[in-house]
Amino acid sequence: MGLNMPSKGTTVSGTIEAVRGMHDLLPAEQQATERVRATLLATIGSYGYQTIDLPIIEQRDLYMRKLGEELAGKLYEFSFGGRDLALRPEWTASVLRAYVTHLQEQPLPLRLSYAGPVFRYERPQRHTYRQFAQVGVELIGGPAPRADAEVLSLACAALDAVGCTTYRIQLGHVGLVREILARLGLTERAQGALVWSLERLRDGGPEALRAQLREDVGEQPAGLSLPPGLDEAQATTWLLRTFDAMQIDLSTGSRTPEEVVGRLLRKLRRTDDLPGIEHALTILSQLSAISGPPAESLPAVAALLAQYGLDCPAYAELQAILDLTTIHGLDPSRLTIDFGLGRGLNYYTGMIFELEDQTGLQLCGGGRYDDLVTALGGRSAVPAVGFAYGLERVAASASPPRVDPQPLVLVAPVSDDDYAYGQEVARQLRAHGFVVSVDIRGRPLTRNLSDAAKRGITYVAIVGAAERESRTIVWRDLPNRSERHLPLAALTALTGSAGGEAHHNQPT
Repeated sequence: MGLNMPSKGTTVSGTIEAVRGMHDLLPAEQQATERVRATLLATIGSYGYQTIDLPIIEQRDLYMRKLGEELAGKLYEFSFGGRDLALRPEWTASVLRAYVTHLQEQPLPLRLSYAGPVFRYERPQRHTYRQFAQVGVELIGGPAPRADAEVLSLACAALDAVGCTTYRIQLGHVGLVREILARLGLTERAQGALVWSLERLRDGGPEALRAQLREDVGEQPAGLSLPPGLDEAQATTWLLRTFDAMQIDLSTGSRTPEEVVGRLLRKLRRTDDLPGIEHALTILSQLSAISGPPAESLPAVAALLAQYGLDCPAYAELQAILDLTTIHGLDPSRLTIDFGLGRGLNYYTGMIFELEDQTGLQLCGGGRYDDLVTALGGRSAVPAVGFAYGLERVAASASPPRVDPQPLVLVAPVSDDDYAYGQEVARQLRAHGFVVSVDIRGRPLTRNLSDAAKRGITYVAIVGAAERESRTIVWRDLPNRSERHLPLAALTALTGSAGGEAHHNQPT
């Protein structure tokens, strides 16, 4: 999705149309969302995670390497200054980019957390916006299964802390699926196409995928076939020599002869996957249909693997993760094993999970991505696992502990001559914990009192000539319809009011 600047003829309504799908957080919603954000980060911090912040704009290529076609198609991308850029669609790739750039010398494991906006050109629906905030963690250098269990239990603990008590855990394992496909001899391309079609396979069956997979694999170009037994380098050399002998010029256009031959070679190789893909669809159709409590689903997977003679170490890893979640205190009744779970991101290599509320709204998702560090230029392979919440979704589902709002105070100078003294009063009240605003419109006292009541302000500090002369204030309690005179030097007596405690008042 490219971004274009509006032309001179663009109307205001046209500009508004361009940002539909975004969401305005007005004060009350923003305050509630910020409380949830703070609680999530406090819980994450209690596990030893340190906060990182990163630019919203990144090189477009960062996201094209491992995101997958679904999310890559939702990028807000643009060109500026001769560079292809994109607004951040998720945090993991950016955090790993920062790790590769700055933090490779740090001791592992490295626990990092983040919070901030991301941008995706999505179809607006319930609690789904084109700009939204993510809060999450990346545990870099933590191998399975212990790091997986820590991250999964942390994701649940922070939801518990904000009062999301009805969530369910959907747990899958991409590594198990990849091991099955590798043992069937499929290429990386074919494996990737099948792994990231698991949810479509589960929901629509093999026929929903067969036509698309054949199109992706492609038909072999007529009249061309490779000699048997050639590796990639030998096949590339053979094709270049063949075209040279036929006096076919490959240097025209924007691609080099090697790039042209590379594309042709990939197409020639793809047809080798067709028989394996059919066999894989048969196995994955049965695997993706397995969903339920661990006590039921794990034996079903073991039986399927035995049926096809497949030995997959990832199965034992998944069992170990589940055992460790019990040690972390995770309620097993919340867990569903779902081997049709795909997550839609190409960088996952092991455990994947999603947390949903009682309505099926996804609150959190994450998993293991052991290949991403090297894919982004890291010096060596580093295991990593993480998750991210959709903050607005969590806030909509949360029932955080009630927090009494700070009492609001309006300082109302009676006349312009009292304004400077009113500011002095405001400074001292703020120092004692009140949220204070000062009338700047010079309104009559009756208007200020009426306006304060409409705004839900608790107290009005009235300062006039007499109060200025005696360095006092008139402290009016609007809910209790009472007031008293206080010396400015005795405002410590109001500290109880700031905390919501009862105090003695003189009736008006």
